[in-house]
Amino acid sequence: MSSATLLQPHSPANLIASALKALGIEARAVQALMPRIGASFAEACRICLECHGRVVVTGMGKSGHIARKVASTLASTGTASFFLHPAEASHGDLGMITRADVVIAVSNSGETPELLLLLPHLQRLGTPLITLTGHARSTLACASAAVLDVSVPEEACPLNLAPTASTTAALAMGDALAVTLLEARGFTEQDFARSHPGGSLGRKLLLRVADVMRTGDAVPRVFPETLLGAGLLEMSRKGLGMTAIVDSADNLLGIFTDGDLRRALDRQIDVHSTPMRTLMTSPGRFVEPGELAAHAVHLMEEHRITALPVRESSGKLVGALNVHDLMRAGVV
Repeated sequence: MSSATLLQPHSPANLIASALKALGIEARAVQALMPRIGASFAEACRICLECHGRVVVTGMGKSGHIARKVASTLASTGTASFFLHPAEASHGDLGMITRADVVIAVSNSGETPELLLLLPHLQRLGTPLITLTGHARSTLACASAAVLDVSVPEEACPLNLAPTASTTAALAMGDALAVTLLEARGFTEQDFARSHPGGSLGRKLLLRVADVMRTGDAVPRVFPETLLGAGLLEMSRKGLGMTAIVDSADNLLGIFTDGDLRRALDRQIDVHSTPMRTLMTSPGRFVEPGELAAHAVHLMEEHRITALPVRESSGKLVGALNVHDLMRAGVV
C-alpha cells in the first residue's frame, strides 16, 4: 500500500467532512429540544422562581462540566446558584444544600451513582429536584419534581461513546432555563453589569466620568483675559488638545480646542494680543462627573471631538478627559 493511500483518510476534504458531520449531529440534537419545551419546563421555571435559597447544580464527569457552566450562567443572570461536586457531597459538602434550595442534576443516564446517593438527603429535606437527563424513566427522573428531556439519538463521536451531542443538548437546555428565568425576573443590563464589574459591559454600564477624569493641576484652564499664546502653552503642558476657560470662581465659561486653533490661524489671529474670550466656544460641550463614561464616548463620537471638560451642575469645572483616558479605562 502506497504512502498516498495511507494519508488519504486525513485529506483536507475528509477532515472537513468529519467536522461538518459532527456539527450536523449536534445541531439536530439542539433542534430536537424545541418540541420538548412544555409543561415540565414551565414547572422547572416555577420551582426556580419560587426558590428562597439557591439553585444547586450538580453532575459527574462531562455532565459535571456542563452543570458547572449552567450554575455559572444562572448566577450571572440573576438566579443565585452554585455548582456542587456530587463526589464531594458525600464527604461533607452535602451540608451545603438546605431546605430552601433547589437542586438541578445533570445526568444523561439518570443513574449516576454519585447523584443517586443525594436522593435520600433531598427527600429528607424536601428539597425539589430538577433533572436534565436522556432517560425519562431513570431513577433520577422518577425522583424529580420536573424532568427536562435532553435525550439524543446519537453522539457526534463516531464510536457513539464520548458525550458530545448529549452534553451540547444539556448545555442548550440549561441556557434556555437561565434565559427564561432572566426574563421572568426582569433582569436588566445594569443588573448584569453589577455581577460582571470586570467585563467590558460592566465598565460601560458602571464606570462614571468621575472614575476616569483628570483632576486638579492636570486639568487645563485659563481665564478669559489670558492671551492666546499663554493658552497654547497651557494646552501643550496638559496634553489634552484643549483648555477650559474659567472665571475666578472656576466656573466653566467655554472651551478652546485644537480645532479652534486651526480656525484662528486661518484668520491670521495674533497669538500675542488676542484674548481667549474672543476665540472660545461658549458654553461648549461638557459632561458632568456623575454621568456614565459611556455617555462621554457617545458625545465624542457624535460631535467628532476627542476631549471634554467636566463640570458640576453648578457650573464649576472639576475635571477633564479625552478619548485616551476612556480607552485606558476600557470603555472604548
